[in-house]
Amino acid sequence: MRVLVFGNSGSGKSTYAKALATRERIPHLDLDTIVWEPNQIAVMRTAEAIRASLEAFVAANPDWVIEGCYGELVEAAASTATELVFLNPGQEACLANNMRRPWEPDKYASIDEQNSMLANLQAWVADYYHRTDQWSYAAHRRVFDAHHGPKIEHTSGRQGRNG
Repeated sequence: MRVLVFGNSGSGKSTYAKALATRERIPHLDLDTIVWEPNQIAVMRTAEAIRASLEAFVAANPDWVIEGCYGELVEAAASTATELVFLNPGQEACLANNMRRPWEPDKYASIDEQNSMLANLQAWVADYYHRTDQWSYAAHRRVFDAHHGPKIEHTSGRQGRNG
């Protein structure tokens, strides 16, 4: 079982992926942990380091759950995933979830530091359906639609299964 969970920030990726990994007793990778420099706010690692970390995780684990929003990494992981889960609950749900987000000590030194980034995060989330970059709805939709194996898209109020 190699499940890729992706969607906008605040869509519930971490909650979904952690629960699945715990239930199935398989390793879990939050792409945030390989994208950002440890103990620094919004400082990305090099593309080479990120890609090497993803490849190492996939190679070391025959079964896994990977979750994130980074389109280029979502696309790379999709090529070896046995199932895709696209969390797409809508903009309002994502914005509301981000407002309720508990402190993430693995990402921020304090809740105040995390909260100082909230306005930027919310603006980025609100633009998800309009952007065309690798971290946008358009990029996620392309990856989801191109996958020929089992896949599921969770939207606000209903769950759909394809493939």
